[in-house]
Amino acid sequence: FMLFFNQYINRFLLHGQLIEMIWTILPAIILLFIALPSLRLLYLLDEINEPSVTLKSIGHQWYWSYEYSDFNNVEFDSYMIPTNELSNDGFRLLDVDNRIILPMNSQIRILVTAADVIHSWTIPALGVKVDGTPGRLNQTNFFINRPGLFYGQCSEICGANHSFMPIVIESV
Repeated sequence: FMLFFNQYINRFLLHGQLIEMIWTILPAIILLFIALPSLRLLYLLDEINEPSVTLKSIGHQWYWSYEYSDFNNVEFDSYMIPTNELSNDGFRLLDVDNRIILPMNSQIRILVTAADVIHSWTIPALGVKVDGTPGRLNQTNFFINRPGLFYGQCSEICGANHSFMPIVIESV
């Protein structure tokens, strides 16, 4: 504000091409030295080395299909158990008729896709969330370090019965 009412003007005050080039090019070079090794590490961390089990999950409206591709193509569908058919020890809106059974203390790769609309395969207790997109196969890996049941749901709004797509993993 005071520059406009100042009677003394320095000709180097408003035009500093050298310093402007320095403060533009130097941070760009520093960012390149940070970004290039980081991108290499990002791709190396995404690579899954020798998983014990590979599970393929296919999202449908409104159920999940699973394939254990390592074991002679074992395939099954997993539907939510309706409330009127639920046993006394089951969880309402979370139990399924066919659970995923996975080994404990082993590296597991999951491949997720969808047959119709975008779904999201999520198990919060394991820290896993993978989007299932029609025509695309997304993968991630996780490690289960304790036995038990792990519950999850589709976490992408995929239609009218979106909240009725539970996921149950039984770790043995």
